[in-house]
Amino acid sequence: MEQRDGHNALSLSPCMTAGAASLAGSVFVCGKAYTVIRLLGHGKGGYSYLAESGGQQFVLKRIHHEPCSYYTFGNKIEAERRDYSRLKDAGIRIPELIALDETAEIIVKEYIEGCTIFDMVKDGLPVEPYIVQVRDMAARADAKGLNIDYFPTNFIVHDGCIWYIDYECNTYMDAWNFENWGIRYWSRTHDFEEYLKQHKD
Repeated sequence: MEQRDGHNALSLSPCMTAGAASLAGSVFVCGKAYTVIRLLGHGKGGYSYLAESGGQQFVLKRIHHEPCSYYTFGNKIEAERRDYSRLKDAGIRIPELIALDETAEIIVKEYIEGCTIFDMVKDGLPVEPYIVQVRDMAARADAKGLNIDYFPTNFIVHDGCIWYIDYECNTYMDAWNFENWGIRYWSRTHDFEEYLKQHKD
């Protein structure tokens, strides 16, 4: 799960510990300087920061190696590269991968401004038009034998379109597809309410 601030929400996973893998000030990625503005949030794979360079805003994601009870990782930085290519090939709308620094384990991504589906559901805003769009994404992923992470923090609405802001994808399994898992969090269901109780700000 990716970005979080007022407009880009990221789930706070129980696998995370505050303050780890922090970035601040000026950071060089693949020879280019970026000024870190603030922490957007973190997920099971890394910490995401809003950063600026040359008058443009970007997301810097720094990989962490904190343990996670419900997910097994391989090489995380290589997985970012591989999954980005798989999602592009599937035709999933995702932020562009700008740079990837294997040594520093930092990736630079296009910054997509907007509201998350999670925050829209939480605030009582209608998300039905975007369910049509995510089902299209699901069909594209399924056609390539993939599942994406359908949790609503991973989807930003920008100019009427949803963007999948994570690069995570996995081999397709029925149990984790949109209709059997993801949709349970795209409205104020019991599962959504329980998540809110467990992840109070």
